[in-house]
Amino acid sequence: MKAHAQPRYVIGMDFGTDTCRILLVDADSGAEKAQAVSSYPRWAKGLYCSPAEARFRQHPLDYIEAMESAMEKLAAKAGAEALGFVRGIGVDTTGSTPCAVDASGRPLALLPEFAEDPDAMFVLWKDHTAIAEAEEINALARGWGGKDFTAFSGGSYSAEWFWAKALHVIRSNPRVAKAAASFLEHCDWMPALLTASPLEDVKRSRCAAGHKAMWHESFGGYPEAAFLERLHAALVPIARGMGKDTYTSDTVFGFLSAEWARRLGLKAGIPVAVGALDAHMGAAGSGAKPGVLVKVMGTSTCDMISAPIEPGQERTVAGICGQVDGSILPGLLGYEAGQSAFGDVYAWFKKLLLWPIESVLPKAEEIDSGVVAAVAEEMDASIMNALEKEAAKLPPGSAGLVALDWLNGRRTPDADQSLAGAIMGLRLGTTAPAIYRALIEATAFGTRAIVDRFEAEGVPVSSIVAIGGVARKSPLVVQIVSDVLGRPIDILGSDQSVALGAAMFASLAAGLHPDMGAAQAAMASAVERRVEPLPEATAAYEGLYRAYNRLGGFVEAETRRKA
Repeated sequence: MKAHAQPRYVIGMDFGTDTCRILLVDADSGAEKAQAVSSYPRWAKGLYCSPAEARFRQHPLDYIEAMESAMEKLAAKAGAEALGFVRGIGVDTTGSTPCAVDASGRPLALLPEFAEDPDAMFVLWKDHTAIAEAEEINALARGWGGKDFTAFSGGSYSAEWFWAKALHVIRSNPRVAKAAASFLEHCDWMPALLTASPLEDVKRSRCAAGHKAMWHESFGGYPEAAFLERLHAALVPIARGMGKDTYTSDTVFGFLSAEWARRLGLKAGIPVAVGALDAHMGAAGSGAKPGVLVKVMGTSTCDMISAPIEPGQERTVAGICGQVDGSILPGLLGYEAGQSAFGDVYAWFKKLLLWPIESVLPKAEEIDSGVVAAVAEEMDASIMNALEKEAAKLPPGSAGLVALDWLNGRRTPDADQSLAGAIMGLRLGTTAPAIYRALIEATAFGTRAIVDRFEAEGVPVSSIVAIGGVARKSPLVVQIVSDVLGRPIDILGSDQSVALGAAMFASLAAGLHPDMGAAQAAMASAVERRVEPLPEATAAYEGLYRAYNRLGGFVEAETRRKA
């Protein structure tokens, strides 16, 4: 490795569901200089959200304030002088998380008249208010007589994606619809903000456009005007303004503006890479190669795999979340699948168990409110550890339970956000740890269904890498997933693989490495541990997996019957 007289640092900014994480890393060695995390203040209070309606919105000020807060923490840890050696910035976000913007590219919620309007904010990836719109898009794609614009999106369109959300906002809020010049994905807006780029100069992420907005080179870009007009006339000028070109994240989006250089404590003119979705950058940051399935285990999951682009007509894979040239690794076809709820399933169960403490005890006059708050905080911190400890003692299937992980709908295989979860086999003797284990097993069966679909469609899975908060924090979850798959799972030594991926792309935009292979060789984290499947557990789970599929078939049939 060539030695350099001065450090060559890059920054990876990871805008997740709850927080902004920023990583300062040496581009030559991969050594972490510092990292910092800040929460979204309004989101933490539950503002602008209604879980009962599956509405989840985030204010753009949350992203701005969390980014500035995290950069202040980063400077305090690394030293302000270290920020002077930053050579590039990469950004990833959740997605599809679009927002209505004005003619300058400014999110409408930043305007005084829209500051408290949820429809003028970013529509978070897990917002499912657009189920009806997604169904309409699917029906039109299959029956209108022209090109099937869902062909490269697994053959179906999801309520979690760009056009369904834009259509829902336009239809449900005429005031926002009138003011909206376009819609921007969060991963497109952050680089535009940092570089002070106007809407017409935004370099749209190929990752987001291909996986979430039905962009494909063979279509000549986005769905044609005749298709979009059948959904709503307002979509036509929006698509026209988005152009036909998209960009991979090894491309320079623009350069850090003087204002944002001052606000972040960095030098003006630093190159900012084109943004992308968090899971895809996490896959790159994990050092993934073709055939390696990278499972990002967080509130939901994204299951990413790359493969060489074969000559001739592109073969489509049914029921996944899309296949896009360069969405993960430049020059390779990136496939995405995933589960709409993973860690959120466990969080839901914890919330159920905490309900009496959070909702009943505070109303008891004889109990001091300070005591209630202390108890709630202690329980919140310890309950998952206790559940995991007890659930680990239960052999597979010993409680007679089979659960379905579709608590937030199904993303893959075959997206359908109208579906719901289920638990079968409950008895008076069923315990909380038994239910918790059944829920873990359900999420593992969901993973098995994804792997089975990839391989059935001709995309081989040679090995599996797990990254994300759940992978690092829950040995039981990873072990059960390994047992259900009957395959080993590698856990990386970094808890910031997603931000590291963004930093790798920053190094490419800055010209510090010639390609992603070189960036990964210099910067990727090593495998910390390998989880091997237990043969007796794998054998037991074969029968339970068949029961999971039967339960899923029943729930799906009932959902369609009631629709």
